[in-house]
Amino acid sequence: MDAQRYSIAGQVYDALDPRLQEVLARVREGVDRPRCLCVPDGVEMYVARHRQYVVKRMPGTGGQHHPQCPSYEPDAQQSGLGELMGEAIIETLAGSVELRVDFPWVRVLGRGVAPGEPHDPGEINVPRRRMSLRALTHFLFERAGFNRWLPAMAGKRNQGVICKHLLEAAAEMIVKGQPLAQRLHVPEPFSEASKAAAAQRRRDKLAILQPREGQSPLAVVLGEFKTCEATAFGRRVWIKHMPDAPLLIADKTWERARRAYSAYFEVQDADAGYRPRLVLTALIRAKREHVYEVDALSLMLTTEHWIPVEGAHEIEFIHALVEQQRRFIKPLRYDARITAGFPNALLADTGAEPVALHVVSAFAEAKERAAKVQVIARIAPPPWTWWTDQPMPTLPACAVC
Repeated sequence: MDAQRYSIAGQVYDALDPRLQEVLARVREGVDRPRCLCVPDGVEMYVARHRQYVVKRMPGTGGQHHPQCPSYEPDAQQSGLGELMGEAIIETLAGSVELRVDFPWVRVLGRGVAPGEPHDPGEINVPRRRMSLRALTHFLFERAGFNRWLPAMAGKRNQGVICKHLLEAAAEMIVKGQPLAQRLHVPEPFSEASKAAAAQRRRDKLAILQPREGQSPLAVVLGEFKTCEATAFGRRVWIKHMPDAPLLIADKTWERARRAYSAYFEVQDADAGYRPRLVLTALIRAKREHVYEVDALSLMLTTEHWIPVEGAHEIEFIHALVEQQRRFIKPLRYDARITAGFPNALLADTGAEPVALHVVSAFAEAKERAAKVQVIARIAPPPWTWWTDQPMPTLPACAVC
């Protein structure tokens, strides 16, 4: 599909048209909404303002777009996103998304909370679902478009691109009343010539961690994990493109992380012929001036192209899709307990509807494997399925290759 095209006040513009900014400024407050022309009748959009005017998908309309359209979004129930929409993720037309998370923005140190006197409550609140650090990472990657792949993206996902698009995605998100972008640091591409300026920008960004009134604020650092080394007082975690600012972490905390994510660390040693990445999302606080300590962390496995995956079987599968120059979307887990009910990928280049692809790993835990087999057995006609102890079947034909 060529550049996205819009119908605005009776005229047609493509996304690269130099006149588009002027047109969007005129119609933003009016009644004429842009329509995306990826399908015959078009799909209504709205205009938001960030650094410039942008045409955004209306909430709940992602499935009405063509699968190859940048505004297309699969049914949320085909990923862990479905469990969070409407409760932990609240989308509005104001160009922002409110996120309800299960971690704080501040720690109160050395102060207990006195129990209150028993009393009759004025109301009973219904517990609402909240996002973990992992779910937040998945949402950032999905909103930044890194769970999608087009052949034209080959060779273009470098640290600069990752940093730019993750921060742009964060600019639309509100967490506990504050823009996530104010609390999120993604390392800039490291350059020896500009390292001092980049370090100062990082210190300026993380100045928000300065303690005040007995409270220790928190922020999020997101980057590719490099290594962890022991010291006399704990451990240092190193993130790529941040060679001058390690994150401190307690020995016990790191050992728990190693156990919890042991499968991800093992995948890094696999004899596979391609290099996976480990992405670290760390909630940090300032232990001292410019000394950052990990309060909580999550790790995410991705392919070398930064596409999030759940294990070695998906890395090989996604690598094959990239090698065959297919266009696809990778559904993400978020906080779902198991992923058996989700396709492992959705092919977006087969026509007007995406095609679900399923993978059954011979090394999956028995419960997960049985659940996946059960899901596949209920689908009619039988979906495309790769059993990893057998050769990969031929993919459905591409309509645009």
